[in-house]
Amino acid sequence: MDLEPYGWTPVLAEAFAKYAPPGCLPARIVVQKGDLEAVSPAGLLHCHAAGRLKFAAEGASDLPVVGDWVAIEARPAEQTGLIVGILPRCSSFVRKVPGARTVAQIIAANIDTAFLVSGLDHEFNPARIERYLVLARESGARQVVVLNKADLCPDLESALAMAAAAAPGVPLLVTSVPRHEGIGEFRAFLRTGITGALLGSSGVGKSSLINELLGEERMKTRGVRESDSGGRHTTTHRELVLIPSGGMLIDTPGLRELQLWGEGSGLQESFEDVEEIALRCRFTNCLHDTEPGCAIREAVEGGHLGLDRLENYRKLQREMSHLRSKYDAREKIVNKQKVKKLTSGQKRGYKRRDRF
Repeated sequence: MDLEPYGWTPVLAEAFAKYAPPGCLPARIVVQKGDLEAVSPAGLLHCHAAGRLKFAAEGASDLPVVGDWVAIEARPAEQTGLIVGILPRCSSFVRKVPGARTVAQIIAANIDTAFLVSGLDHEFNPARIERYLVLARESGARQVVVLNKADLCPDLESALAMAAAAAPGVPLLVTSVPRHEGIGEFRAFLRTGITGALLGSSGVGKSSLINELLGEERMKTRGVRESDSGGRHTTTHRELVLIPSGGMLIDTPGLRELQLWGEGSGLQESFEDVEEIALRCRFTNCLHDTEPGCAIREAVEGGHLGLDRLENYRKLQREMSHLRSKYDAREKIVNKQKVKKLTSGQKRGYKRRDRF
């Protein structure tokens, strides 16, 4: 199987020669559902991670995910393979796992363009676009906001204005699958070797967009609930598919919960307009409340900065700060356990030497 349509390049070949054990084949994970499926020179193989790879992993983020390039020990006759190594990722879309644990979950790896899909029906939410944009910028991938279901939008001009305010400087793509609108423009963002990922909540039409680009009903789709336009989960796994006109798209399940993860650079880039205004405040420690000479308050009162955008910025700032404190506390516990394990091992060694 030719790997070039899947993004294989001389740079990856050089990295593979450096990281892969002798006798292994390069492969890319294209399906993540329980066991993994990967395309390789030996064809499509059902794979799983080697025990030593799992043992060396510090967490789930160190294990293969859809989009990863891996080294496998192939068994072509059985159509199986053993994953023994993962090539360094050029990008990854990461969120905090749902719930209380402070652990990262990689949704997809080696993405060139993150298509942030938002439905233009009753579920349209500019604040959600801002949240996705923060994580997309943390990923290192290019961002494109896809405003789908234009046929269900009563006021497209207003929705476009709100989306542009939520994602300044980011390309906006308006699509409608029933009307076949915006599909040609979508294809223009993809070409051979380019990997895109569709990211968004359930019901925004990610699978329908892929089917339209494929020209066939490959991905299962279901309608939204009529009561509230809420999505029904249809995609239950992550899959990378080749688009006939060129490029690839990763379809992902709808994300009910999207908690932040990262160092905070994505937040700063996404709200660069807010941060630039804040630099003009009279006091460097301005809380943007009642302080004199507050440029943020003046921008809101003058209509140059939306109050909703400011409030969402503050909310995401608090969430990122809380995440950092939890992560730092977790790291202290982990490091303490490592030191305790190391010192107890040294003590056992001293006792053994004392016997002689």
